Amino acid sequence: MPHSHCHGEHDDHANPSELGFQYNLFEKIDKDNMECLNESVDGAGKKVFKPWEKRLERSEYVESDVDEELLFNIPFTGNVKLKGIIIASEDTDAHPSKLRLYKNRPNMTFDNVTLEPDQVFELHKDSEGILEYAPKIVTFSSVSHLTMHFPSNFGAENTKIYYIGLKGEWSPAHRHGVTICTYEARPNVDDHKLKHLDTVSRAID
Repeated sequence: MPHSHCHGEHDDHANPSELGFQYNLFEKIDKDNMECLNESVDGAGKKVFKPWEKRLERSEYVESDVDEELLFNIPFTGNVKLKGIIIASEDTDAHPSKLRLYKNRPNMTFDNVTLEPDQVFELHKDSEGILEYAPKIVTFSSVSHLTMHFPSNFGAENTKIYYIGLKGEWSPAHRHGVTICTYEARPNVDDHKLKHLDTVSRAID
């Protein structure tokens, strides 16, 4: 599958503060309802979604448990136009080697990953958090829930991830629109009924 990544010359060294500002979608994750499957320590998966300037910290990370697979179910607090992903691990075989993305499929499990993903990235080892992967904008323009499946690594028994960065635009969810439309439709139906009754009563007179 095609993938894109940049070597540090452009984004990392040109203007790191700007890049860090862009990788702020971790603030828009519904952490209470986010889950990581096959994590060896409960709750560790949530901790890898952190500020860009903390991407090199090694004290908090997630490690897979019974095999090398990890599955993240990530609900957002609104709609996201996803534009970039960074995956930072260590320069060992425990680094994930592939990422499969699913859009708007809440509560996925390992039983569901046989489904065709919306995009696949072949990952490169990145211990510095400088390789950027670009999701297809058309596909990931309105994401309320993102599933990240890491099916394999470079040969280790377990997979480690220190940082996952998400770049994009966030907007509030438009849930109220449906309610308003439904509410406005009801009086119209009643109006028609009233007019119909008026017509009948006039005819009787």
